[in-house]
Amino acid sequence: MTRVSGSFKDAKNTLTKMFIRLLVVPLLLVLQSLAPAVFGIEERKNVLFLMADDLRTSLGCYGDPVAKSPNIDQLASKSQVFLNAYAQQAVCAPSRTSMLTSRRPDTTRLYDFKSYWRVHSGNYTTIPQYFKSRGYFTMSVGKVFHPGIASNYTDDYPYSWSIPAYHPASFRYEKEKMCKGEDGKLHANLLCAVNVTEQPGGTLPDLESTEEAVRLLKSQASGNDPFFLAVGFHKPHIPFRIPQEYLSLYPLEEMTLAPDPDVPRRLPPVAYNPWTDVRKRDDVQKLNISFPYGPVPKDFQLRIRQHYYAAVSFMDAQVGRLLSTLDELRLADNTVVVFTSDHGWSLGEHGEWAKYSNFDVTTRVPLIFYVPGATTMFDKPRGSFPFIDVLTQPEYSFMNEKVRKNVVELVDVFPTLSHVAGVGTPQTCPDISFKEELCTEGHNLANAFQYRESRENEEAVSFSQYPRPADTPQVNSDLPDLKDIKVMGYSVRSWDYRFTLWLGFNPETFEVNVYDIHAGELYMLADDPSEDNNVYIDSNHRVIMRKMASLPPAVMQNYV
Repeated sequence: MTRVSGSFKDAKNTLTKMFIRLLVVPLLLVLQSLAPAVFGIEERKNVLFLMADDLRTSLGCYGDPVAKSPNIDQLASKSQVFLNAYAQQAVCAPSRTSMLTSRRPDTTRLYDFKSYWRVHSGNYTTIPQYFKSRGYFTMSVGKVFHPGIASNYTDDYPYSWSIPAYHPASFRYEKEKMCKGEDGKLHANLLCAVNVTEQPGGTLPDLESTEEAVRLLKSQASGNDPFFLAVGFHKPHIPFRIPQEYLSLYPLEEMTLAPDPDVPRRLPPVAYNPWTDVRKRDDVQKLNISFPYGPVPKDFQLRIRQHYYAAVSFMDAQVGRLLSTLDELRLADNTVVVFTSDHGWSLGEHGEWAKYSNFDVTTRVPLIFYVPGATTMFDKPRGSFPFIDVLTQPEYSFMNEKVRKNVVELVDVFPTLSHVAGVGTPQTCPDISFKEELCTEGHNLANAFQYRESRENEEAVSFSQYPRPADTPQVNSDLPDLKDIKVMGYSVRSWDYRFTLWLGFNPETFEVNVYDIHAGELYMLADDPSEDNNVYIDSNHRVIMRKMASLPPAVMQNYV
């Protein structure tokens, strides 16, 4: 018995060793290779951070049947795509500062273009600054931070960047008279499709930025330190100064008007933006549109929509050039790519043209994360981004398999990106965080990369806000200076509703008076996905107070 037992033990030990060698060890090696997706413990990855300007979700990968955006669609097919991501304020400087610091506008206290957050509210750490402090070589090309006072006239250098930020020389002509009109003369038009060879230097800002970004990628390809390269494209921001050949992608006879061109039913006047910047362009002024609600002539509406989509396709081509460069340099397998926008833009919806509101069309943005080893777990990342020239290759098809419909926010970008890149995630901010240099008011979305979305999350919400100088539209309603802000519109977007309250605001103390209710909006999205029917009831204040309890602490701490 003893000898038989011993033989059994020997056989059992042998089988155990074989099992470990044949099954467990390979499994451990697979798990180790998947560590960044599952455990987040891989070596640090490079980062290519791409940001468009005024880009709504008018992309093929977001289901827009008109848009031709093959390079971004290709990126999305290998990425985690968040279908309902929202900016915190639909205007450039506040939104970019909020996203890059992961602090809401009521924490940065930046609602206009005329303050630098480090001296105005707090010395908050930015995304590139965080990566720089962890050994990354950080670079900025184009419009990343909003230039000017909002970033201390240096794009926050040297805090955020290892070298001074690059701005394309040709941008100086962007607001000049560069658009040839029907009279053959040059004008400062909204619609500005041009022959690039006739432009100063034979180029345009986004072309220059792309060339510089390609050069910087090549300079970092063989470096020892990881890099963080942020590239901010100027399009599709107005004016639509773009290569004229992109108009051919959108024949005017095939363009359609916005499905909801009228001001929403029972919209409070404080909620309406009169799109003053668009009215200032030479070709729009000739239309003699009445202020503030006068409609744009339908033929001109079609041309605006045509030029916007053409600008999107032009910007998409620049994205494609950068992604194909990643392939050529063999960087696609160790570089995280983020693509997003600062906010959206209305193309005639609600009778509006521009951003400057709390509607979905202005606050909703694309948010795409490509993470090798996580979003491309079973793909070969290298060679995965061949350039697609939509002007010569109109037929293409991509499938989005990793999409999430639940609501997320741009303040979530900082903690998510730092996690998937392998540099650790900042801690969550305390309720009052003005003295906290490094923390996040967003959420780490990295768990979303690991499993499919199973159901709607009714508790997931986004918060946006917009300031107004008065209860009715006036010339500075779109961009009031801080001193002129009298009303703040706080908007909560959930899976099934958008709820907005317009509250009294004190610009000297930054205090909001929750009892001083100027107006309200409530859109039930199941029946009204375009937010055209305001069903808010003025007298229902008890419900209002309950809804206000869900606002972020950064907002609630200012109530008086």
